[in-house]
Amino acid sequence: MHAVRSEPPLHQRKRAPTAAELQGVPWLELLSASERERAVGDITVGDARPGDFVCRVGRPVTYWFGVIEGLLKMSTDTSQGQQVTFTGVPPGGWFGEGTALKREVYRYNIQPLRNSVVAGLPVDTFHWLLDHSIGFNRFVMNQLNERLAQFIAAREIDRMANPDVRVARSLAALFNPVLYPGVGEVLRITQQELAYLVGLSRQRVNEALSALQAQGAIRVEYGGLRILDLAALRSGPATPAQSAHAA
Repeated sequence: MHAVRSEPPLHQRKRAPTAAELQGVPWLELLSASERERAVGDITVGDARPGDFVCRVGRPVTYWFGVIEGLLKMSTDTSQGQQVTFTGVPPGGWFGEGTALKREVYRYNIQPLRNSVVAGLPVDTFHWLLDHSIGFNRFVMNQLNERLAQFIAAREIDRMANPDVRVARSLAALFNPVLYPGVGEVLRITQQELAYLVGLSRQRVNEALSALQAQGAIRVEYGGLRILDLAALRSGPATPAQSAHAA
């Protein structure tokens, strides 16, 4: 028998954000005093746990969401019942602006890979800010531009046979300073979480990380990864033939 969850769904566990949590919302500093006052008054946060759905396929959009702490995954299920993961969403990342703009239903699922703090701005407030704030418009426009580039890169990653390159490119996407300003130089992620996002085994991800560390692109630290060379991640690890040529 399946265990019955005793706690209410995520949307029923929302609460007001703390001052520290508001510090993790990157676009608030772009607003005027009156715009910020309205946004802060409308933002709610929820403590999301694995198994929760932040967004679910087919559900109407009600909030524009962002990650304060933790790590989320964006995925969907194929007609054959297989799950396809599009990307991860680390701290500082806000997502779903395209769906919020068009007030459509979600075409993907968003779930936490670990205990996470997720912020939500009501979709009506999202549109109010679009109507009143130049700074907010620029932020959303930059988000859409970066998101387009991210998904073009994701299609390229899906077609790559080299697992080391897939891991490198996927890591580079998670270190995107525009989409995920809360990450900085250290991404708190386990090898198992990265394996879920990349679609490889934990053992194969471990081998790829070792290769990237030997190349000097990253450093594996306790509880996460430190980026040392983002350009190297974006280009992928050098192949043995390239290494020999360079030598």
